[in-house]
Amino acid sequence: YQDYHQVRYTDGALKSAAELSAKYINDRFLPDKAIDVIDEAGSFTKINQIQGKKRKTVIKSQNIEKVVASIAKIPKKTVSKSEIGQLKRLESGLKKVIFGQNQAIDHLTNSIKRCRAGLSDSEKPVASFLFVGPTGVGKTELARQLALLMGVALHRFDMSEYREKHTVARLIGAPPGYVGFDQGGLLTEVIRKKPYSVLLLDEIEKAHPDIFNVLLQIMDYATLTDNNGKKADFRNVILIMTSNAGARDLGSQRVGFGDTSQNQEVLKDAVEKFFSPEFRNRLDKVIEFNNLDQLVVLKIVKKFIAEFALQLKEKKVTISISKAASLWIAQKGYSPIFGAREISRLVQDKIKNWFVDEILFNRLKNGGKAFVTLKDDQIFIKVTPLKP
Repeated sequence: YQDYHQVRYTDGALKSAAELSAKYINDRFLPDKAIDVIDEAGSFTKINQIQGKKRKTVIKSQNIEKVVASIAKIPKKTVSKSEIGQLKRLESGLKKVIFGQNQAIDHLTNSIKRCRAGLSDSEKPVASFLFVGPTGVGKTELARQLALLMGVALHRFDMSEYREKHTVARLIGAPPGYVGFDQGGLLTEVIRKKPYSVLLLDEIEKAHPDIFNVLLQIMDYATLTDNNGKKADFRNVILIMTSNAGARDLGSQRVGFGDTSQNQEVLKDAVEKFFSPEFRNRLDKVIEFNNLDQLVVLKIVKKFIAEFALQLKEKKVTISISKAASLWIAQKGYSPIFGAREISRLVQDKIKNWFVDEILFNRLKNGGKAFVTLKDDQIFIKVTPLKP
């Protein structure tokens, strides 16, 4: 390849070709796919090198990263990120976007770092977690942000869709004689295509009990065979299951008094009652999520406003909010029983919807400033339009 493409490969480039193709190109096998990457990098460099240049162009790791990103159809920054750097920033990065759940984040990041340090079983998934706690406190969001910060895919399955016995077959494929037999399973296919991923099984307690037999095999041997006999490799998967088991009892306990130890006992009893001992024994950790206090809820309100401010920036509109208005949204939008999901709806109803006509037809169509405040116990928005 060096002679044919008139280039020179460094040892680092060859090593990157083997490692990155193994990690990101999942529909082919080594060494074929690594050799293909080397060939592609040489061809790309030859086409783009300066005509008449006598010295051979050196192909380094950076050139290999571009080729792998192009073949795997993923952003180059995902390929070139240093995993060590990612792991070092993982804990602080999660705490910037997930509020009030520091203990849960600590347990999660410690397990992932232990695996990446080579101190856990290499024949099992990276980690297997069960997230339990009240609804609307960040269980699903933590899994989403984890995938985002680690630069891997997020595969989310809503387990309420798998209540019936026959629906479990959809995950590993239909049996012979049924429609879709030759197509493989939903779960096995996504893992074979993108094995470096976070697998999120939302509200696992709503699924049919047969699903737990599938999960036991994944957590024990990190493999799953579909109806066509093809194996899906789960060794590079972070398995996260969320559950609201005990959330109703927890809500009744929290009203009036905030006894944390009592709440933990309620969650522990619910988990032991619902999940079998062999299932719990294969988990790395049952991570308990806390109810949110007022300071944390205020941070969540500010996060939603900051996200909306980024959208408005494209329209040349800036937004700021008074402390009184933030506090009003926090008080109206959060309850210990239903969590913080209502905050998003409240921000949309009281703030976002108000901007629609203003931006399209009225005072903010050319841009301007908006100040959100409280007037007569209602959200009031003051506008300063930009002159055309």
